[in-house]
Amino acid sequence: MSKSRISPFLKQCFVSATVCFTTIGHGSVVGFPAILLPQLKEPGSRMTLSEEAGSWIASVTAITLLLGSFLAPPIMGRLGRKVAHFVVIANILVGWTVILLAKNLETMILGRVIHGLSFGLMLPLRSVLIGEYTSPKNRGAFLTTISVTQAFGILLVHLIGSVVSWQKTVLIVLSFPVASLLMTFYAPETPSWLADKGKYEECRKVFRWLRGDGEDAELEEMIKARVSEASNKKPIANCRDLATLIKKKEFYKPIVIMIHSYLMGEFSGGALMSCYSTTVIGMTVGPEVDAHFWMVAFDAVRNISNIIAVYVVNKVKRRTMILTTGSLCILTNIALACYVYTKHIGVLTYTAPWIPLMLINIQFITIATGMICLPYVIAGEIFPLEYRSVGGSISLVSIASGYFLVTKTFPSMVGAIGLHGSYAVYAAAMSYNLIVVWALLPETKGKTLQQIEEHFRGKPEIEDLEVKQSLKEKESKDHIEKVNSV
Repeated sequence: MSKSRISPFLKQCFVSATVCFTTIGHGSVVGFPAILLPQLKEPGSRMTLSEEAGSWIASVTAITLLLGSFLAPPIMGRLGRKVAHFVVIANILVGWTVILLAKNLETMILGRVIHGLSFGLMLPLRSVLIGEYTSPKNRGAFLTTISVTQAFGILLVHLIGSVVSWQKTVLIVLSFPVASLLMTFYAPETPSWLADKGKYEECRKVFRWLRGDGEDAELEEMIKARVSEASNKKPIANCRDLATLIKKKEFYKPIVIMIHSYLMGEFSGGALMSCYSTTVIGMTVGPEVDAHFWMVAFDAVRNISNIIAVYVVNKVKRRTMILTTGSLCILTNIALACYVYTKHIGVLTYTAPWIPLMLINIQFITIATGMICLPYVIAGEIFPLEYRSVGGSISLVSIASGYFLVTKTFPSMVGAIGLHGSYAVYAAAMSYNLIVVWALLPETKGKTLQQIEEHFRGKPEIEDLEVKQSLKEKESKDHIEKVNSV
């Protein structure tokens, strides 16, 4: 059989790109309210919009996002990752079509509901797809492209929507899910799913197409583990079996880690600034600044930081990165709360615009390099294959809950405790979640999915095994040198 002229790395880039184009579409969904709501409030708009209605347009996606995340596992598990991806793309295209044709508030909300369903289906799927397609040495970088492309989608919709009408914006951003649809036809099913279904020969064929012939050890290790699980797997027949499953460390620990990781990302300011960026900039900096300009500028900073994170995530340990960016984000939220409060009570007399702009800029950098991208990297690594779909969906409850809580309550929260109080609450919530993640998260950088799975099953730490192997090799080498010297 002749070797392909396309390298395994480029093939992994292609299959990851199918996920990335869909994610750009979902980034546009997240950022859409920031340009839609101001245009709907303008004189002559086809709809009349109140503050309450606006908050529903911004937050309603979170409700069906939760539903979609629970519908994803049966589709992913029974029909395959590729079929699930087609379902996601179909929903996002239908949602944009409904919004484009909307002539009243109810139809607009229906389109956002369909988008929430698509987003919910994609959340557990995208990390699984990229995690199962790519090799361990580049997996972190590929998984980071999820946050890069989502941030790009937000930037794109904000940039276009600042120049043209929201209808024309929709027509432009539609091109990305259409491109993903066409590319997905040429993408294979993932090797892990094929192995789980007992299609071992097809699994070997796809694995070697994606990875080449240099990673056969991981391939055979994965197939061996699936064969062993298939012979020992028993269906959950009653509540006692379910209780036993919940007690398994490899089931509940990754879920707890991901729930707190996702919540930390939602409270960091990512969701808030995606939907209410012009409002927040106006309240912190003042009405004299061009909020639309700074919205796009901060989105650009977020994208640049995301791109840098693709490189950094392959160089820095996961635990180090999440602690550093998380701590800095918390301090930035506290600083913003103090700035707004001291300005409000008249204690701070020097209120130059560069101070809040600098703080928001630092916040965006921490969001882009750690708070948003790292949870998706970790999610693609820590769930055992047997529980990957259901575990991912359960943990995504926190994304839906956090996203809805932040976007729905922000207007009323600011009215009740002020912007400074809101920032203080977000900082406190982030602090709690960061402590839990730091306490439970193992280091996953450079490990195969099977090695990480063994860690959660309570097997010896892979680092310990490597150290023992290294010491054994050194002792053997020293012994040979002694014998030769004699």
